[in-house]
Amino acid sequence: MAVPSGRPRGAAVTGAAVRLAAVAIPLIAIGGAIGAAAGGGGGAAAGVAVAAVLVAGAGAYCDRLALSAMLARPVSEVQHPELYRLVRELSKAGRLPVPRLYLSPAEQPNSFAAGRNPRNAAICCTEGLLTSLDEAELRGVLGHELAHIAGRDILPATVSAALATVITSPAALSRSRPARAGPTAGSSAAPGRGPHGLGLMEGSAMLLLGPVAALVIRMSVTREHEYRADAGGALLSGDPVALASALRKIEAGTAEQALAPDARVTSVGHLMMASPFRIEGFTRLFGTHPPAGERLRRLEALAGYRR
Repeated sequence: MAVPSGRPRGAAVTGAAVRLAAVAIPLIAIGGAIGAAAGGGGGAAAGVAVAAVLVAGAGAYCDRLALSAMLARPVSEVQHPELYRLVRELSKAGRLPVPRLYLSPAEQPNSFAAGRNPRNAAICCTEGLLTSLDEAELRGVLGHELAHIAGRDILPATVSAALATVITSPAALSRSRPARAGPTAGSSAAPGRGPHGLGLMEGSAMLLLGPVAALVIRMSVTREHEYRADAGGALLSGDPVALASALRKIEAGTAEQALAPDARVTSVGHLMMASPFRIEGFTRLFGTHPPAGERLRRLEALAGYRR
């Protein structure tokens, strides 16, 4: 059976294109305006050209930027035969190409799908996810990510992550010193860092650039994407209860081992099954996930439970 994405394929592709245009056109216009302010007509043309190149580059390398933000590495079937088996079975059932598989060293349980289309899609799981879930739960999570791929949600979500990464790159470069553990770090601040684990310069830059990056993400991603992926993943895996159980464990794990919301993680947090950092302070701007309680209620309704 095909993965039930909740929308016809043509509508999904059109919707993704519209959301991308809604983000790209204003960014290119801003580039032209900055160029015009700096150098008149010639500066405007140069600004438009630079912005267009950045948008095109973000689109071409969006999956690599998303995966690198979580320090993900490709894994082979020899390393994780059971993971490959589950993905192959689900891909075959959903009539989808088998995606590339990656593993992030983060101890927090989480996952995400990235790419431009089903042919070049990738699924990334954290090490914490593989150690926290049983086979049925992991199957449900992989079904959720494949539903994102089938629904063409990954295109606007991954490109917006890449654009947000470009926008916040000055903040990442302004770090006084690199975080020790990258995406495996918890939410507690390192010595000499701010309350969110960010250096003074990075934190200040994120306060300036973060709202722009958050706007790009919010224009590209809606909460309905997660609801549709939950429903599609539950139907593809055939076990809404297992997916609900996995979601509970992931929500508990992300709360216990929340990542520091640095420039890299905030740019890709919306891709993940659950927000990887605590939604507080300026990170509220990046909150695109629907309430966990409502997601669980809908999954349990699919299983025939009533509250």
